Amino acid sequence: MSSMTDIIFLLLIFFVISSTMSSPSDIKINLPQSGAKTSSKPVVARVSIDENGLYYISKGGEQAVAVAEEMLDSYITGIVAQDTSTFIALHADQNIPYKQVVKVLDIANQHKLKLVIATKSPEK
Repeated sequence: MSSMTDIIFLLLIFFVISSTMSSPSDIKINLPQSGAKTSSKPVVARVSIDENGLYYISKGGEQAVAVAEEMLDSYITGIVAQDTSTFIALHADQNIPYKQVVKVLDIANQHKLKLVIATKSPEK
């Protein structure tokens, strides 16, 4: 019986150690928490992807501007360069291909930007 305990203990150690390792290409996502309030409101750059796959960018309360897919990287880095406390809020339609969401996530990960994915609360 003790040999079975040893094997289980070794497996447990293996899984604990292997689960803490991550590859450097992981995309870090800061998921929003519902009901959390902050005392100071940081500047938010909003990247929106509509149901047709078109990209729009706005900063703060400004009007959203349509951006071509190939210019997305320069627009995002330009907004964040003005204020380093800015973070990106990604608003994506639920029916768009996932590769378009990953494109924005890759840009944020490449430039080490803070990013949240906007969701709506479930209907009751």
